[in-house]
Amino acid sequence: MPELPEVEAVCRALRPLVTGRRIEQCKVIHAIAVRPQSPAAFRRTTSGRTIRGVERRGKYLLLEFDRGWLVLHFRLDGQLLWLPPNAKRAGRKQRSGGSQPPGAAPPHACVCLTLVRRGRAPGVLGFVDRRHFGRMQYAAGVALPPALRRLGIDPLSSQFTVAALAGLLRASRRPLKLLLMDQARIAGLGNIYSSEALWRARLSPRRPSHRVLAGEIRALHKAIVGVLRAALECCLAPPPDFRDPQWWFQGLDRILQVYGREGAPCWRCGPAAPGGIRRITQSGRSSFFCLRCQK
Repeated sequence: MPELPEVEAVCRALRPLVTGRRIEQCKVIHAIAVRPQSPAAFRRTTSGRTIRGVERRGKYLLLEFDRGWLVLHFRLDGQLLWLPPNAKRAGRKQRSGGSQPPGAAPPHACVCLTLVRRGRAPGVLGFVDRRHFGRMQYAAGVALPPALRRLGIDPLSSQFTVAALAGLLRASRRPLKLLLMDQARIAGLGNIYSSEALWRARLSPRRPSHRVLAGEIRALHKAIVGVLRAALECCLAPPPDFRDPQWWFQGLDRILQVYGREGAPCWRCGPAAPGGIRRITQSGRSSFFCLRCQK
């Protein structure tokens, strides 16, 4: 699932490509992608709008209009593609696994926005999601939608200080991992990077938040910021190539120390940790940690 670093990389790469372009046409191929809006309402509210900017809030990507916002949430594996201007829906052969005909949209394209700007070739921004969990919604007005205003502090912002993190921890008795993933507290930190940050800080995901000591809070703050910046650097080298239907983030496996490594040796403890990296379930999500060095 794309978390803060992946969405931030998409934001930075997409901004120069779409800013200043007008949505000439909107095609909703799978209605589920724009729920709870109807396809007709979504087309009516987005067609003719000019994109003024691209921003990120937590795991959300926002296309800013002169009035209103187009809000995207990628969920598990949604992504954006830049398609040729004559892109059309793929045929039956493509959906059943055959080759893609020239000028066809990807088989899992949910929404296609034809973008134009004087002096530039038109193109189609396609929202692609094979599982159809992602959402693309229009929000009216100049203010952000209420759901986004309820998001917590951004861990890459100047407001995310050691003192701010300490306040969040001391006010909660929840396990550390669950607090870190609470988007109303810290926006953008998900399952992968919360596990990685806790490993860097030598803290157990099961530790009650209010029992983290002052020195450990400083270590956790450093670990959160450090792992997010390292992941963002990976996501930008190379940056997302929306023209490549196969693009995805590369090199992230090089910075992951515990996530997805159940049974593998802890890079810090080595053979000294019997059983290696452990996996437990917390609120339906997998947490990976070393039982020996994370207390």
